[in-house]
Amino acid sequence: MKENILERYDRSVDGRVIIDVSASKVEELYDDYDKQAPYHRKDLDEELASYLFDCVREIGRAGFVIRITLDSAPSAELQARIRTSLYKFFMYQRELEISSVKSLWRRSLMFLLAGFVLLFFSFRLDGVAARPFYQTVLIEGVTIAAWVSLWEALSIVLFNWWPSRQRIAINYRIASAEVIFQASSRQS
Repeated sequence: MKENILERYDRSVDGRVIIDVSASKVEELYDDYDKQAPYHRKDLDEELASYLFDCVREIGRAGFVIRITLDSAPSAELQARIRTSLYKFFMYQRELEISSVKSLWRRSLMFLLAGFVLLFFSFRLDGVAARPFYQTVLIEGVTIAAWVSLWEALSIVLFNWWPSRQRIAINYRIASAEVIFQASSRQS
């Protein structure tokens, strides 16, 4: 199936997958709300960023290059600024994901500690021989809360951080990708 997906893309001379981006002018690559910002500080157009991310996720571990086709070839200086802005944008996205993963790990640790504390109290309270009904209910409630807390900690570690880890890797791959430019062959 992966080969069928890769057939959708052109290949460079050295066999890397080419992710094509086409725009009539450079400004179309960026969000409109920060028109006055220099290119290295602008946010990429949301659809473009999503497109690049989805393409890289789709091609998996295959090597790739990003080819930007514009109506007229940008100057070398403008090409360098676009490369820098792509690098900075996706490295920033990577840093956001890393921060999110750190937050997940902290949450997991808090649930783990809370679970062990609740479990400890549950066992300590359970040691009392004769107790009224409400204490039995309380002990069972604390025990259930402890196991739920421990499960949540385990759930975060096993399931929730993996997608973030993949997003970190994809953002880094896009930031590090070679970006080439070409002028459109269409006539105005």
